[in-house]
Amino acid sequence: MLDRIEIRLRHNNGKLLPIYFDVYDNSLSKKWLDAFNDLLANNLHLEKNFCFMGFPQCERNLDIIVTQINQTIAAINGSSIDYLIKDHFTMANMTHKKWSKLGNCEIISVNHEKFNQLHLYFEETQGESGSMSEHYNKADSETRWHIRQLNLLCHEAEALILSLGKATSAPEWVRPSNVMCWLNAPRFILADEDYNLFGIDAIVRDHGGVYVGVNKAVGKHHYEVFQDEGVDSRIDELTTTTLKPQTEAAGDFDIEWGQDTRDRPFMKEKLDSFRSWLITNNFDPEDPSLTIGHPKIGQVDLDGSFSSTDFHTVLSILTQHLDVYSIRTSKAYARYDYTWQDSKQLQVPLL
Repeated sequence: MLDRIEIRLRHNNGKLLPIYFDVYDNSLSKKWLDAFNDLLANNLHLEKNFCFMGFPQCERNLDIIVTQINQTIAAINGSSIDYLIKDHFTMANMTHKKWSKLGNCEIISVNHEKFNQLHLYFEETQGESGSMSEHYNKADSETRWHIRQLNLLCHEAEALILSLGKATSAPEWVRPSNVMCWLNAPRFILADEDYNLFGIDAIVRDHGGVYVGVNKAVGKHHYEVFQDEGVDSRIDELTTTTLKPQTEAAGDFDIEWGQDTRDRPFMKEKLDSFRSWLITNNFDPEDPSLTIGHPKIGQVDLDGSFSSTDFHTVLSILTQHLDVYSIRTSKAYARYDYTWQDSKQLQVPLL
């Protein structure tokens, strides 16, 4: 292990819960830990409005997220960037209702067509790493903030809808997570040795696993497209247009709070289907440059943090502490004494 990191989570009553994770010793973890220590030391802003994903009882409920999506669209339409979004989002048009045989009940699921359209607005208004759009280049700070929200709110709403559906039909398979992203976090380029840590096997998730952060090139990765569009989808027919391998990373990271998917029969079946989908779409499943999956860089000490490894026990405790208060490594410390409700006020000046 390279280090043991402490994250203190805050309850609404102010009480703090320390959780701990150990950082693995591999090529990518070393680069990641250096970048992570730097962003803590420089006190960069943690994006609390995009931090706790897929918690069914989260304060940022679906009604709040949908309202913010429409507010962001209105702000972009009222700006001077010459881009008009003729669209409106509701809980009804962002979801489908279907019958679950597993839970013998009606559940909501994601309307992928609607979400793909929302993500396309983001792709067109922001552009991608190294080639930002003209809309983004001429936007003021507040409009840039709203452009970024198109992407963040899209993924947040999707994660929440998926978890709400599972909470009804199969509560043991709710998939909450932490997405820990810092505004303006410096990026580093992945080295050849880092690509060996990607691959189809890096799609499986461990309860309490810590993974390198989201794709900094901007865009969906291959498995997301497969999940959203289905096994019969074809790349040249997609609504969303930016399918990018991961070439950059930062000190960001994700924590998986859902149950293990490793060695599960359903996961093996899904990954076999994904391999077939890649081949059909003229990709080599063994090509590391596709950067499929997210390399694991650490593991939460569940017993040391929650006195339990039971998924439901951990989720129950976490649900009462959905606010990151501070983070400490052996080399750096940062405190985040604000909430997600302060996000716009704090973030716009930083853009």
